[in-house]
Amino acid sequence: MASGFSTASRRAGPGRVIDFGEYRERKAEWLPVLISLPGRQGETCGILLLDRESDELHLKLRSDWPEFAAEEDAEVLEEMEHDLSLKARELGGEGLLAWLEENASQTVQVGDREEISVRNFSTALQRLYREHVHTVVRPYKTHLPMFSLAVAAGPFLTNPEDVEAEGWTEVPSDLKLDSNMFVAHIHGHSMEPKIPNGSLCVFRRGVVGSRNNRLVLVRNAELADENRYTVKRYRSEKKYSDEGFEHTRIRLESLNPDYPSWDLDMDETKYEIVAEFVRVLEEGGTE
Repeated sequence: MASGFSTASRRAGPGRVIDFGEYRERKAEWLPVLISLPGRQGETCGILLLDRESDELHLKLRSDWPEFAAEEDAEVLEEMEHDLSLKARELGGEGLLAWLEENASQTVQVGDREEISVRNFSTALQRLYREHVHTVVRPYKTHLPMFSLAVAAGPFLTNPEDVEAEGWTEVPSDLKLDSNMFVAHIHGHSMEPKIPNGSLCVFRRGVVGSRNNRLVLVRNAELADENRYTVKRYRSEKKYSDEGFEHTRIRLESLNPDYPSWDLDMDETKYEIVAEFVRVLEEGGTE
């Protein structure tokens, strides 16, 4: 998706100032956390990612333990991520990995270390988790469907029950889910720093209540392909009367000042509000 609706519409002026230090590759090691329950083969249930330069350990474990293990085991496993985080602060990242490798049990083990180069540790951790940890999909309870923007703004809006998702993405447990929600990748720099280029974002179709000051997914019917979609902040001004109110101004705003914002003609039909932005699920950027 383009950052505005076309590159030609960007406002003239100085370009973005990029801190190349943010993109410097750092040496890292990752390894899987394996859980072996009685009568079952070991299964990858989490990822440990060590920043060798800072000795910081990034970790993410599955959260669907009640579906994975019996109640008694699940209660213990649910505390493991918190316990590992505390021990990493005590021992340091390398210290914790060495401790885990030396004190592996029949139930909890770690796999072999693999070296990788990382620029964005959050993105790398999420990718490794998605690729190696296969959780139980509970639609709209723990997972949301992933769509291309073309599907999200088309068939999913009109006949969601007939649309097959590209996949299901696990979301944080603090996010209250419903069947109007989906995830999609957003490309472009116009909403940085809030939405980095390439981020995986959560949206909700059917914007309820006032749209004012909300971030919304917009479709331009006059453009084709992914260039027709963008996220913008919706601003409106209204005139009230005894009969209600009418909009006197609607503006779609970029958060990045290097990209354009524009007013909409009140009668303009080429722009459609597709969905409301909920949150960034996974920041974009090169690992």
